Amino acid sequence: MLPKLRDALERLGVSAKPQAVAGGGVWQAGRGAALDVRSPIDGSRLASFPQATPEQLATVVGQAHEAFLIWRTVPAPQRGQLVRHFGELLREHKVDLAAVVAWEAGKISQEAVGEVQEMIDICDFAVGLSRQLYGKTIATERPQHRMMEQWHPLGAIGVISAFNFPVAVWAWNAMLALVCGDTVVWKPSEKTPLSAIACQSLVDRAVQELDFVPAGASNLVIGGADVGHALAADARLPLISATGSVPMGRAVAQSIAARLGRSLLELGGNNGMIVTPSADLNLAERAIVFAAVGTCGQRCTSLRRLIVHESVADSLVARLTTIYKTLPIGNPLDGGVLVGPLVDARAADAMDKSLAAAKEQGGRVVTGGGRVTEGVPKGGHYVRPAIVEIGSDAAIVKHETFAPILYMLRYRTLDEAISIHNDVPQGLSSAIFTGDVREAELFCSATGSDCGIANVNIGTSGAEIGGAFGGEKETGGGRESGSDSWQNYMRRTTNTINYSDQLPLAQGIRFETPS
Repeated sequence: MLPKLRDALERLGVSAKPQAVAGGGVWQAGRGAALDVRSPIDGSRLASFPQATPEQLATVVGQAHEAFLIWRTVPAPQRGQLVRHFGELLREHKVDLAAVVAWEAGKISQEAVGEVQEMIDICDFAVGLSRQLYGKTIATERPQHRMMEQWHPLGAIGVISAFNFPVAVWAWNAMLALVCGDTVVWKPSEKTPLSAIACQSLVDRAVQELDFVPAGASNLVIGGADVGHALAADARLPLISATGSVPMGRAVAQSIAARLGRSLLELGGNNGMIVTPSADLNLAERAIVFAAVGTCGQRCTSLRRLIVHESVADSLVARLTTIYKTLPIGNPLDGGVLVGPLVDARAADAMDKSLAAAKEQGGRVVTGGGRVTEGVPKGGHYVRPAIVEIGSDAAIVKHETFAPILYMLRYRTLDEAISIHNDVPQGLSSAIFTGDVREAELFCSATGSDCGIANVNIGTSGAEIGGAFGGEKETGGGRESGSDSWQNYMRRTTNTINYSDQLPLAQGIRFETPS
């Protein structure tokens, strides 16, 4: 393990010999196959330890369920104290946790720090929410009756997270779940287990310093696909929140549906942006570049399709080409670098195949593509972000490649642009750049973007935690983070209370029994 990374992990409370299972407040070694953790930056091995088995997961789920029976009885504002304390620990260890994320996920330092800040933000949101888990009082047709709704804790929930946001997405789910009275079992990506272990270590510290929190409130299991399948199939977990690819989401959803459980899915995004003739191109180009090349195109909200009016297309592409040719590509830990590595060789190969397919389908690579081998760490997979001009009927445009490929498509009318935009299976994030309020309102209307996120004059990535995050169609339909997403983690009851000495029936029904 690298000395700087080892020191950061030590300050975060992570053992020099990481263990794969944290259940009921106790860490233990996995009993499965060995996991080699390698950095996308240079391919160096960061750690090696045995993974958990499905049998170990089953034990941890049992511990989480037992802890839930206690945690649900703790008043919600008091539960918020745990999240507040964890947020304070995140502030204290922000730089160290960001360093682990950067090494393990290959993010540039600014984005890694931003991800930890997102965790802090959701902690603040959840603490406020702990005093706002409101139900409703409902008008009733019966005299001297009251009808109301209550929200109750749901149970132990499972969280499956992806490599590209190794800590923030877990926090979106876990912090809300904890204030809602649930306990959590987390299965992180096998590509980023150290980030998860560091988070769990901080949660453990927060739990230990508060005497009212059961030891199994937060649990961690690092394992392969077999552990993920077992998590989805376990009936003791009433909700599974899963982030990842569409094929993974389909498999998880089918397993959960077979036991009539709940699933919260955040899957693929093939995000589009429309640029109209009235758009501020200075503003647009900044948004396009960040959304298309940030995290080396490995965000679920990364910009994949740029739908530009023919009157401004040549000008905009020329401006973007100039920027793309000067993008600083290299070690994400170095200051000034904007594009780090792809996560592994498989991702780089996928980019090569998609560019080849785009050319076969009539596309023209305007700039970029290909590997970068000079001025970057050896052992990593560095690529040049690409812009490809292509027709909207090309099959590759409907496919999400998790890499920095931006397809540029031309349009003539706004109706045509919206049709092109919506003609893909995915429906996560979208944007329009326009100076015309009518175009903006149409894009956000029922006949506009069919995505869960529709932005005006900002890019497709960089969502704030205050709004519900998620998408439609193959994106899965789930919602996490802000707004009323907390309701996913609770069960609702409708109560009717009779405070009279009569028993009137609803709908005016008379049901008189013989006296």
